[in-house]
Amino acid sequence: GIQPLIFMSLFSYHIYFVPGMSFHIFHQTYFDSLIRGQVKTASTVVNNKEINFLVADQPVLEYYKDITGCRLSGYGVRLGTTQVNPETCSTDSCSLSAVGTSIPCSDGEYCNGHGSCKPKEICTVTGPTVIDFRGQMNSVSDRCEYSLLHDQSTGFSLKANFLERRRRDVSFVDSLTLDFSDSEDIQLLQGHRVTVTGSPVTLTGSVQTFSGVDISKDQKGVNASISLQGSSFSVLFDGTTVQIFINGESYSGLCENSSSFSSSRLSSNDRCNVLKSAPFSSCNADVDPQPYIMACNETLSKYPDVDGLRCQFLEAYAKACSWKSQANLQNWETEAQCSNSTVMCESKTCSDHEFCGEINGITGCLCRANFASQYKNSITFGGPTVCEHNSASVTLVGCLLEERGIDYSLLGLLDKTCEGQMDEKTHMVTFNFTSDSCGTIVTTNNSQVIFTNAVTLKNEITRKDHAYIEFSCIYKKPEVNHVAFRIQDSPVVQRVTSGTWNHTVTMKAFADASRTQMLDPSHKVRLNQKVWVELKSSGLDENLISMVTDSCWATNQQSSESTQKYFLIQNGCANLADQTVQVERNGDGILNYFSFNMFKFNDESGDVYLHCKLQLCLKQEGNCIPVCKRRRRSAKYNKKDTAFLSMGWST
Repeated sequence: GIQPLIFMSLFSYHIYFVPGMSFHIFHQTYFDSLIRGQVKTASTVVNNKEINFLVADQPVLEYYKDITGCRLSGYGVRLGTTQVNPETCSTDSCSLSAVGTSIPCSDGEYCNGHGSCKPKEICTVTGPTVIDFRGQMNSVSDRCEYSLLHDQSTGFSLKANFLERRRRDVSFVDSLTLDFSDSEDIQLLQGHRVTVTGSPVTLTGSVQTFSGVDISKDQKGVNASISLQGSSFSVLFDGTTVQIFINGESYSGLCENSSSFSSSRLSSNDRCNVLKSAPFSSCNADVDPQPYIMACNETLSKYPDVDGLRCQFLEAYAKACSWKSQANLQNWETEAQCSNSTVMCESKTCSDHEFCGEINGITGCLCRANFASQYKNSITFGGPTVCEHNSASVTLVGCLLEERGIDYSLLGLLDKTCEGQMDEKTHMVTFNFTSDSCGTIVTTNNSQVIFTNAVTLKNEITRKDHAYIEFSCIYKKPEVNHVAFRIQDSPVVQRVTSGTWNHTVTMKAFADASRTQMLDPSHKVRLNQKVWVELKSSGLDENLISMVTDSCWATNQQSSESTQKYFLIQNGCANLADQTVQVERNGDGILNYFSFNMFKFNDESGDVYLHCKLQLCLKQEGNCIPVCKRRRRSAKYNKKDTAFLSMGWST
C-alpha cells in the first residue's frame, strides 16, 4: 500500500496547495501513467530528501486552491486582482499572466500613510525649522549645511546653510546655494545679496537669468525660478525665511521628507497660537497652522523673542497662505502686533561674524555668539594690544561696540584727534599710536618702559555707557651688550639685541673734524695726530632715548681691565689733565663723537686699545646731556646696566 511521508503546504507560485493530503515519491518512469494535471515540477525537500515530483494518491482536484500571483511593494497580489497599499498609496495589480504593475502617487502628490495621495504643500524653512511638503516639521540643531532638494538625475541641489545668532545652541537659516554639478553655483545671501560663482551681481526688479535660473528682487526678498527636465520650482528668500513651491517630479532632501530629530516640544507660549485666530483663521482650511505653531513655540522656548522672531513665523504662514489660499490676510501685522513684520535688513551688509538684528529698535549688525564668546568671556571689546618697537595698535570689534550703543566715529585716543579706522569688510576698528604721539604716556620703573594710552569718547557729555578702554605696552629697559671693534675692520657695524629693543651700533675713526675721511687699515696714524671717534646707534627712537658716552680709556692690552689705563673721558666729560681731548657731542641723541691726539704707551707692544662705556638714557626721566664743570659734573641718567665697546689700534 501507499505509505504517507509527510503532510505539506506549498506556498511557491505555480505550485498547487493541497491541505491534508498524502504524497509519495515517484520516479520519472511513472510520470506518464499519472493523473494529468496533478503533477508539478518542484525543487522541494521532504524529510530531508530532495524530490522532483509530487503526486497525489487519488484524484482530488476539488481540494486544490490556486494562489498563483505577484509580489509587489512587499505584498502578494493574486492573479487578476488590484489592491491599494495604504503605506505607500501605490495601486498594485497582477494580471492573469502574472505580470505585476505598481502605480504610485503622481508628481506633485505625496502619500499621507493612510492610502490617500495628497497634493504637495509649500516647504518653509524659517529659523531653525523645516516644514516640508507634507506639513511635517524638523528642527535643525547644528550649524551645518543641509540639502533641501536634490535631483539625482541632474545632480542639482538646493542647499541651506544654518548659523547661530545670539545663542550658540540655536541656529538659523542664513544663506541658500543653488548647486549645479556642471554649471555656476548661485548663492542667495543676507541683505538680499546674490553671488554667481562667488562674484556679486546687481539685481533690480527685472528678471535676470543666470545658468538657467530666473532671479529678481523686490521688497519681499529674492525670487529664483528654475526648470529641470520637465519639473519646475520657485524659491523666495528674504534673509530669514525660505519658501519653496514645486511642480513636477519628486526630489530628495529635507523639503521632500522631514522627520523630527527629537520629540516635538510644545510650549505654553500662546503668542504663536494667534495663527488660529483672525485674520489667519480664514486660511486655516487651506494651510494647516499647527506645524507653524509648533515651530514657533519650540524656537521661542529656547531663544528670546528678539529681532522680530515670533513675527518671522507668522509672516512665513502668511506667505504660505498667499500661495495656497485666496484668504485676505491684509493688516495681519497690526492684529499680531508685528511692526513692519520681519527685519529685512535690505540696506545693511554685515560681515561673516555678524548678523543683522535690532538694537534698541534700530537695525544693525550684531556679533554671532561663537565669535563674540571669546571677547565676552574676558569682558573685552577686542584683542590684546599689538606692541611694536616704538609703536602700538589696538583693534576693537565693531559689532560689540554697536551692541553697547557706542558709535566708533565718536571714539578717540587721549589725543582726541587720533581716531580709529574701520575695516569695511570685517567692521573691526583699529587705533594706532607711537611713543610720542596721540597723547601716549611714557613711564618707567627699574627694569621696564611702559607706553600707556586709552580709547575714550571725544564728546564732553554722553547719555550712553561711558567708554574708556585703557591699554599699555611694556618693554624691557634697553641696554647695550658688550661688543668689540678693531680698527683693522673699520668701519664695523654690529646688530645689538636687548630684550625687545633691536638697534645697530657703529664705531668709526676719522682723520678730519667734519668726519668725512674715515680711517681704515690702509691709513697710517702718526703720533700726536688728531683723531675723531664717532659712536652711533640706529634703530632706536631718538625722541625717546639718547645714548651717553659715559667713559673712554686706553690700555696696552686687549682687556679693558688691564692694569695700565689712560682715561680720555670720565663721567661723560673730557679728562681735564689731557688738553687734547674734546667731547664735542654727547647725550643729546643717538650720535656722539669726541677727539684726541694719537699717542702710544711706553712699552714694546706698540698697540693701543680704546674702550668706551655707553649708557642709554630715557629723555622723559630728565636731561641726558652731561653737565661738565672744572671739578665735577652731573647728569640725570641711571648708571645701571652699563655696557662696553672696544676698538683696537695697531701702530
